[in-house]
Amino acid sequence: MAEPLHGIAMHGQPALPADFKHFPYVNPDVKKGGKIAYGVVGTFDSLNPFILKSMRTTARGMLDPEYGNLIYDSLMQRSRDEPFALYPLLAETVEWDDDRSFIQFNLNPKAKWADGQPVTPEDVIFTFELFRDKGRVPFSTRMAKVAKLEKVGDHSVRFTFNDQADREFPLLIAMTPILPKHATDVATFDQSTLKFPLGSGPYQVAEVKAGERIIYKRNPDYWGKDQPSKVGFDNYDEISVEYFLQDNSLFEAFKKGEIDVYPEGSPTKWARSYDFPAVKSGTVVKDQFTPKTPSGMLGFVFNTRRPVFADAKLRQGLAMAFDFEWVNKNLFDNAYTRTQSFWQNSSLSYLDTPADDRELGLLGDIKNRINPKVLDGTYRLPVTDATGRDRNVLREAVTLLREAGYTIKDGKMVDAKGMPLAFEVMTQNEGQEKVALAYQRFLAALGIGVSVRTVDDSQYQQRSQTFDYDVIVKSFPSSLSPGIEQVSYWGSVSRDRQGSSNFAGVADKDVDTLVNDILQARTVEDFTAAVRAHDRLLVSSFYLVPLYHISAQWVARNKHIGRPETVPLYGYQLPAWWDQSAQ
Repeated sequence: MAEPLHGIAMHGQPALPADFKHFPYVNPDVKKGGKIAYGVVGTFDSLNPFILKSMRTTARGMLDPEYGNLIYDSLMQRSRDEPFALYPLLAETVEWDDDRSFIQFNLNPKAKWADGQPVTPEDVIFTFELFRDKGRVPFSTRMAKVAKLEKVGDHSVRFTFNDQADREFPLLIAMTPILPKHATDVATFDQSTLKFPLGSGPYQVAEVKAGERIIYKRNPDYWGKDQPSKVGFDNYDEISVEYFLQDNSLFEAFKKGEIDVYPEGSPTKWARSYDFPAVKSGTVVKDQFTPKTPSGMLGFVFNTRRPVFADAKLRQGLAMAFDFEWVNKNLFDNAYTRTQSFWQNSSLSYLDTPADDRELGLLGDIKNRINPKVLDGTYRLPVTDATGRDRNVLREAVTLLREAGYTIKDGKMVDAKGMPLAFEVMTQNEGQEKVALAYQRFLAALGIGVSVRTVDDSQYQQRSQTFDYDVIVKSFPSSLSPGIEQVSYWGSVSRDRQGSSNFAGVADKDVDTLVNDILQARTVEDFTAAVRAHDRLLVSSFYLVPLYHISAQWVARNKHIGRPETVPLYGYQLPAWWDQSAQ
């Protein structure tokens, strides 16, 4: 018989005791009330975040890692101050075995839908079966790893797993939002809709102007407001999300006070554009945070579904030609650091760490595919003279391209059949376009023809979702507990699955093997070795041109928006902020 637990962690034990009162990064005494206005670039045509048809155009806040899951509660709630730990929400306690062959959620008898009806095991079972039949990835694939899903007693539901499940999978089940069986139309579930949904979460949809605005009102009867995992969150009476066609318009709205919070990603803008009156008067406050998380990876991603990018030597040559030093100096006031690893700034990175016996054992023959300098932790991308035409680096790039079968003839880089090397970079905004145009100039010096096309948000999302591009700018966020998202980024099963994040089109059994090692690791040591091995293979494969990162997080806010002093492991958390002017 398994022991009921108050929390679970991917590795080790959860940090908080059974009698914890709140997460350490919230203000438990905050006065709730007031309002906040968020702003985003884009549009929306649906309030259903669980289906492929509206995957890229769902209203923000419905299912939202940044603003919070305002409508739907999940079985458990993640703490952002631990690598990967979950605590009770709809589930009061949880049970599992050492092999994680099953997980049982004992629902909180107090859990209610917004209409007052109780959340039941039948709702949980209904949700997973509905997602299997009509949901989008990743929700649609979860039942494939479940051998049996059953109600146990009056308030419990048990998932028994098959041999496809990994050790992370029970935690993903725990974070899945639950839908009400009695208020969900199965027949029309896979269609986009603006019908106001019923959830068990802290907010309800109050107003929708399709594509322009959505307003949420806090449910005063929210069942979970006193749950320890919810204390200090959901502090506004009203949350509005305003949509803009361009970031410039969003920034102007923030300057005028129409938007309350503006996360800033540009170091140049952070340094030069915050001299408007509201900053000078103190009405707008600039905050800088330093999370203790890996860098992640931003890059020009090669779509290897295109035959031209099938050769790793060619991809490496194209990556070498990117002059980071020129870009950093001329476009960004030297504010950025070059990203060399997918888990830079953490113990999970290969950097400065030779592969040990444990890691070499995981790699086996795969180590023969890894650059020896990556294997011993010393590899770095070349440092140029910042001229944009560093001859030594370009010579090295040409050598790699020659090994891939290309030569320069009449000023053009051509293959053995005389076909010029040319491709298009698709960008989403002015910032991406600026860097892409610089890259275009660097490659032009090698006789490579690059066109840059900036498309609107809806076209960008549609083409991203269907992999209709040569090269695209994408970011791959990294956590201290990488897991199943690596399958979506790099797994063979996601290569042709529309809506996945396998933007590079990777289908490689060795990558699959290393990702599986991550998912099956039982100890911290095995897990760390598996992530480093995965990092080494990705870096050696040059599926993208690594760009840059900044360790800091920058956010400007209206001074009436308050925030906790404590910053958790993963950085600032907007759902824990509040309106200081609330009466």
